[in-house]
Amino acid sequence: MSFVLGFYVTLAFNRWWGQYTSFPLPDNLMMVVSANVHGVDEKGRLLRRTLMRYANLASVLILRSISTRVRRRFPTLEHVVEAGFMTPLEQTKLEGLKSDFNKYWMPLTWFTNLAALARQEGRIRDDIALRLLMDELNNYRGKCSLLFHYDWISIPLVYTQVVTVAVYSFFGFCLIGRQFLNPEKGYKGHQLDLYVPIFTLLQFFFYAGWLKVGELIINPFGEDDDDFETNQLIDRNIQVSMLAVDDMHQNLPPTEKDKFWVERYFSVPYTNSTVAEAHRPAFKGSTYDMRMSEEDLTIHHNTDTPIMGQYLPVSQRGSLDNVLTCRLRGGSFDSGQGISSKPFTYKDGKDDTERELKNVSLVRDGQLEVSCL
Repeated sequence: MSFVLGFYVTLAFNRWWGQYTSFPLPDNLMMVVSANVHGVDEKGRLLRRTLMRYANLASVLILRSISTRVRRRFPTLEHVVEAGFMTPLEQTKLEGLKSDFNKYWMPLTWFTNLAALARQEGRIRDDIALRLLMDELNNYRGKCSLLFHYDWISIPLVYTQVVTVAVYSFFGFCLIGRQFLNPEKGYKGHQLDLYVPIFTLLQFFFYAGWLKVGELIINPFGEDDDDFETNQLIDRNIQVSMLAVDDMHQNLPPTEKDKFWVERYFSVPYTNSTVAEAHRPAFKGSTYDMRMSEEDLTIHHNTDTPIMGQYLPVSQRGSLDNVLTCRLRGGSFDSGQGISSKPFTYKDGKDDTERELKNVSLVRDGQLEVSCL
């Protein structure tokens, strides 16, 4: 029971969350339109507002097809025209196109043609800006299409029926099978009589509540209190998109020096209730203060492979004031008081023969370069 019900609720929740994230929001699209469709004259303003109206019209048409709330608000296309999402001529063109399928994509086609016209007129200044605009429009169209397919392809009805029958039949059998025996009969081990089946009730509350959650979120485009507020989202989208491409287009506040212009090191102030957070150390990574042993810090060199270009630290530039020792093929080599006074030698680990180390030179600040074969 837990597996069947849990899998069903998980499937319903993933579907519910997918529908929420697929809701077409015009925020990205309106930013691109405002930045790339130029012109502060009436024609430029008309282009930007018309482009965003087409985008919002597409979302209204798709939501009319899947949401009962939106369908009650816009029962016919005349109501959509009255609301200002579409003109009567556009309604005529929309209804004049003969198609057996949903025509929510038509306003987006108008969007692409109008954007191409704006490019020809120089309102969109280059092909890169047009490509960016088309990419955002395709993302917007993809979300509209995904909502349509969520409504078209639903969870199989037989699965919902199986889960519902399983839950209610389970508790129907529990109601009979978990009854206590009559203690007056003297059954062995049944001297206690409980009138309230506490654990069965708890099980019923959990399982039945879990089932109701799955049934509630399986279709979030209804008119329940917990369903998506689609009408409010429509109002928000049309208002915000028009403000972004019209009132706010090239309407910038003056640029001024910020408060910290002359301060190289500064911190943002805290209120008295949050000042304790300022004293917390900054997070620098989970391994930043990891303790390491001396063995962890020792660099391992393969003794079977010649070491080329090994760098040795020295205390002063241009001279060696102390004796350095380096492991080399199982042996070691020592240095004298300087490069010019005494050559570097090493002892071969195989026969303890002292040999001279060739190609030793001082490079960089305090670094010896040792090249040997």
